[in-house]
Amino acid sequence: MGKSLNGVKVAILVADGFEQVELTEPKKALEQAGAITTIVSPAEGQVQGWNHDEKADKFSVDEPLNHARSDDYDALFLPGGVRNPDQLRVITRAIEFVRGFFAAGKPVAAICHAPWTLIEAETLRGRKVTSWPSLKTDLENAGAEWVDREVIVDDGLVTSRKPADLEAFNRKMIEEFGAGPSEPLGRQRQPPRLPSRSLTQQQ
Repeated sequence: MGKSLNGVKVAILVADGFEQVELTEPKKALEQAGAITTIVSPAEGQVQGWNHDEKADKFSVDEPLNHARSDDYDALFLPGGVRNPDQLRVITRAIEFVRGFFAAGKPVAAICHAPWTLIEAETLRGRKVTSWPSLKTDLENAGAEWVDREVIVDDGLVTSRKPADLEAFNRKMIEEFGAGPSEPLGRQRQPPRLPSRSLTQQQ
């Protein structure tokens, strides 16, 4: 993949219960492309990975969530797993951290169940996304357009459905992370301004 991400700082936000392969494979791809990855977590010391329904390995937490600032990173990666985003979405500090990336227009990648956290951060209205199929209704209720495809890119947001999509997900994630910031949230998808009543009356 080359070194297209030399020096790009990527935060990997996870809680206990993330799907292990959805952290390890993208993390490896990012680092091979030259990125500097940091595991950020509310867990203390180590965070627990899972392989489907069984506990897998523990990984060292590089930066506690309470100390992490979105301003210190260029991009955000959210692995999946059911337990992981189900915890993150009820942690106020996690939601604030995620919102910081969108507010600055920084690229974000989320796979499998990870978009649950994005729903709570209220960052999906008007966006096209994909995810693990069971999230479809939740995402549509949050204002997103859900499609069943291995990877979707929407203005700096990369989403995929499952571990089988990792090759396509990693490729698009690296492309978007290398492209840098887009328009910050709040200046995107603004409806066209209608002429004021006074202007209309003058015509």
